[in-house]
Amino acid sequence: MLHLPSLRQDPEAAKARLAHRHFDQPELLDKALELDDRRKALQSERDQVQAEANATAKEIGKLMGMAKRDPSKAAEAEAAKKAAAEGKGRVQELEKEVEAVEQQLEDVLLQIPNLPHTNVPPGKTPEDNAVVREGGVKPDLTADAEAHWDLAARYNLIDFELGVKLAGSGFPVYIGQGARLQRALIAWFLDRAADAGYVEHMPSVLVNEASARGTGQLPDKEGQMYGLVDENLYLAPTAEVPLTNIYRDVIVPEAELPVKMCAYTSCFRREAGSYGKDVRGLNRLHQFEKVEIVQVVHPERSYEALDQMVAHVESLVQALELPYRILRLCGGDMGFTSALTYDFEVWSGAQQRWLEVSSVSNFETFQANRLKLRFADENNKKQLAHTLNGSALALPRIMAALLENNQLPDGKGIVVPEVLRGFVGREVVGEI
Repeated sequence: MLHLPSLRQDPEAAKARLAHRHFDQPELLDKALELDDRRKALQSERDQVQAEANATAKEIGKLMGMAKRDPSKAAEAEAAKKAAAEGKGRVQELEKEVEAVEQQLEDVLLQIPNLPHTNVPPGKTPEDNAVVREGGVKPDLTADAEAHWDLAARYNLIDFELGVKLAGSGFPVYIGQGARLQRALIAWFLDRAADAGYVEHMPSVLVNEASARGTGQLPDKEGQMYGLVDENLYLAPTAEVPLTNIYRDVIVPEAELPVKMCAYTSCFRREAGSYGKDVRGLNRLHQFEKVEIVQVVHPERSYEALDQMVAHVESLVQALELPYRILRLCGGDMGFTSALTYDFEVWSGAQQRWLEVSSVSNFETFQANRLKLRFADENNKKQLAHTLNGSALALPRIMAALLENNQLPDGKGIVVPEVLRGFVGREVVGEI
């Protein structure tokens, strides 16, 4: 949620930045400022009426005492009591008006996305994203190379049809060596995150409405989340939600920054309207596994932290020997809450296409403002922190690329990347 004091400094500049991400409701900024003016005026009137009522209340006792000695003062005392009661009633009315305006203001602010960073490229679609760099060597596969869904069936690593039986399309079941390889990736990702200073957590995958709202999933992505209506809970679409909300309504001492957290969780997304070859197999799922890294940092160091997180994710795909590229997302392709996002894609050798495996984003104060997440300096001055997160990494498309790129000819299995062999216990999986 945009920080109103910052927005007030230059609302036209804010509109220009939002135009960069093709936001088509700039009038909402004017509406927010109007509501904020109204809120402040009501609060000022309430405080003034409250002060007058308090002053009148103090006089009542004095007037009542005077009335006992001089009955002619009784009318004045009763008038003061009436005025105090009317003042109290008016204060209550004004408080209700303030609450109503505050709710209207929040509803408006929740519809406005984050301001994009000046380094965000122009553009509307994924084709307009800027390629920052590429790395690795694309595999030279044989003409009969198979896509990962065929390899998974050939070597009994993943059963997609069984997942349909148990839950529906998009809920694969990993089996035997496939499950072992999946577990190896999770363990290795977590170990690498720990080596980089991230403290591992095991959070819940069910989150309440306040948590989903705090990180920006509500109201923007409500239709993409699975919910438990009776309990007013949601299945987390990413560990970003529970991890970041650990610091909701928290004031962090500046000396404790940066806060670095990581977690492995299952993630749940509806992905409505997804059909065709681009979503076949592991390309797009309703349930998938992911290791997430999150940071809470001082505003002056958040872009340094973003570069560090990008470097960390890059080191993972390099160690897995996967061809990759890093994209800086354009204004029209960025998420609602992000100020600047880098996407990682790996090359799928059999499908001959790039697959997204990570997004690393700086949200600046956007999430922190919703979360009321602040830090206090040595003088106890409080200000909003910056939050960042990234996938390190999402499992399905990493698994897809590993299966396809590392397949051996003639049905001899899948070569396990060297960094995972200690976890998997073998150099090749799926040998027949």
